[in-house]
Amino acid sequence: MSKKPIILGIETSCDETAASIISENNQGIPIILSNIVSSQVEVHKEFGGVVPELAARAHINKIDWIVQKAIDDSGIKKEAIDAVASTAGPGLIVCLSVGLSFGKSFASAMSIPFISVNHLEGHALSPKLNSKLDYPYLLLLISGGHSQYLSVGGIGSYKRLGTTIDDALGEAFDKTAKLLGIEFPGGPQIEVLAKKGDPNRYQLPKPIFNKGGCNLSFAGLKTAVLKISKNIKKEQDKFDIAASFQKTILDIMYKKTKNAFDEYEKNNKLENKIFVVAGGVAANKEIRTMLENLCSENEYKHIFPPINLCGDNAAMIAMVGLEKFKMKKFNDLDYPAKPRWSLDENAAYLKGAGVKL
Repeated sequence: MSKKPIILGIETSCDETAASIISENNQGIPIILSNIVSSQVEVHKEFGGVVPELAARAHINKIDWIVQKAIDDSGIKKEAIDAVASTAGPGLIVCLSVGLSFGKSFASAMSIPFISVNHLEGHALSPKLNSKLDYPYLLLLISGGHSQYLSVGGIGSYKRLGTTIDDALGEAFDKTAKLLGIEFPGGPQIEVLAKKGDPNRYQLPKPIFNKGGCNLSFAGLKTAVLKISKNIKKEQDKFDIAASFQKTILDIMYKKTKNAFDEYEKNNKLENKIFVVAGGVAANKEIRTMLENLCSENEYKHIFPPINLCGDNAAMIAMVGLEKFKMKKFNDLDYPAKPRWSLDENAAYLKGAGVKL
């Protein structure tokens, strides 16, 4: 029996220091042997957002320990690792450089291949870690830094159908939470507060809602919340703002996703209609339920990563590394960090997707 490849994945694109070891079984299904994620919430909480220099320092302090713990927890010896996959972009360059440099050094010391990974491709392939996923499929990537619809034809084959022209969806959630006085990272708490509120109390704007296509815009919505938040007098006001904000997001994402379905079907001959949702905001249960219902209405099979693999993690980076390893797609050790790195190299740059990176 031939040895199955063992891949070390490293992720330091923003404020999580992460390392993972994955392999696969005899059927070619990925197996996560370890997946360690160290959050920096306490480091950045007092600032209300990620401070790049502090994030980089935290990565430097933890990276050795996190990688070693991933190796120890996997039950394999480091000599058994066949390749190292590190996030090369997009992200904060001071943070990317930490994981990228560590991965290159590890690969050089062990005389094994080095693989650079696009962080977004990690999210795109993350459902492969827990489900059988065939190409092509339509991908909705929603996270703190990115919101876009992509037609996925295979490894390295991506066509962007729509993106945000300003704030990413996760960013809009976090900024709204901050306006409501919720500590960073507050985005996930919006869903909690919304359950206690009246979603119809405030009529919030839906930017570019009636324009065709599936581009997104959330900056105007955030500005409207800012104005309303100045008149908060009691806790119920916060709950109602959160509920109204989330309802508006659901309305926007329903329509724009329906538009994306139409665009995707127009450009692809499909035997099966598959819709994949990935990224940190994919953990929002209300958004999940709405998208699941939309898929049922339009005869799409929906696939979500498990909740623990929605946010930034190294298992998804190792997953891309595994696919590239089998294709012998390796990179030189001088491969640079890319703070802006689109999955669709032919897509026009629009302010928004990755603009804060």
